[in-house]
Amino acid sequence: MVGKIAISLIGFGRISQVHMKHLLKNERYSIKSVCDIKPAGDFAQQYPNIEYVQDYRDVLRDEKVDAVLICTPTSLHPEMIKAAAQANKHILCEKPIGSDLDAIMDAYAEVKKRNIVLQLGFNRRFDGDFLSIKGQIDKIGAPHILKITSRDPEALGLDYVKDSGGLFMDMAIHDFDMARNMFGEIEEVYVNGARLINPDYAKYGDVDTAITTLKFANGALGVIDNSRQAAYGYDQRIEVYGSEGMLQNANHSDHNTVFSSNDGVQSEKPQYFFLQRYMQSYETEANFFADSIQHGAEVACTIVDGIMAVKVALAAQQSLVTGKPVKVEMIRD
Repeated sequence: MVGKIAISLIGFGRISQVHMKHLLKNERYSIKSVCDIKPAGDFAQQYPNIEYVQDYRDVLRDEKVDAVLICTPTSLHPEMIKAAAQANKHILCEKPIGSDLDAIMDAYAEVKKRNIVLQLGFNRRFDGDFLSIKGQIDKIGAPHILKITSRDPEALGLDYVKDSGGLFMDMAIHDFDMARNMFGEIEEVYVNGARLINPDYAKYGDVDTAITTLKFANGALGVIDNSRQAAYGYDQRIEVYGSEGMLQNANHSDHNTVFSSNDGVQSEKPQYFFLQRYMQSYETEANFFADSIQHGAEVACTIVDGIMAVKVALAAQQSLVTGKPVKVEMIRD
């Protein structure tokens, strides 16, 4: 396929609108339609050349649609992936791939039958800093230790937490995917979690602070620290260490100016919101997806990557509950 990719967006919430902003400017795509259960409102006035529908099955029946971008609630992802695969549409799906493992594996079986591209939207993989580390990771030699810090600037309210799937499925799943992307399969996880920010998270069996220790199949070790609230901003760092050296990245700030004086050294706080830190990654993610469709490039984040991130998250939740290390179940065809 060499022409423009006719894509439809299924779900039109915040993330979908971020994607749409980039896709409208991307010459490799044309947006055929947007689908959401909410009424169209003034959509036609804002976007006169884009159709608005309320049933995703109408999108899948449209023969002019080449690909779909699924941005619906997580619980709907597996059934929509399965249906899109059956309609032979290429699929870009927001993370996570789902929350019910049986439904996920059912969708996986359907995708395997088809000659389609399915890319998972773990957008941090497509951040320039992380792409740079991944591209140079052979420099560190044999992998020994991976460290990831992931801390949000503001704790989420209980209305969000009750339906989020918990810290490991909602937040740390990005870090589990990043860890696998850097060092390969994770064999075992062990979690210590706490409620240091909002004790009411206990109502939903969730925590707001966690340290997760990883054992990789290649013998390397890893540690991830997560917090729902960092007073100084959005804290996103990674370090990979091996027999020949180390690679690491720093936080992003709005300004890189550092003031040094007799009183000390002052610099800017990290950026505050994930859409500041990772906005460019959504554009890069779309281009990787297009490369796979148009040029047959290897899929950058596969359905297997999505499934394994869920499996690690489920193992982490089990470790939190039991207080013991938990083996991660591998995919067996």
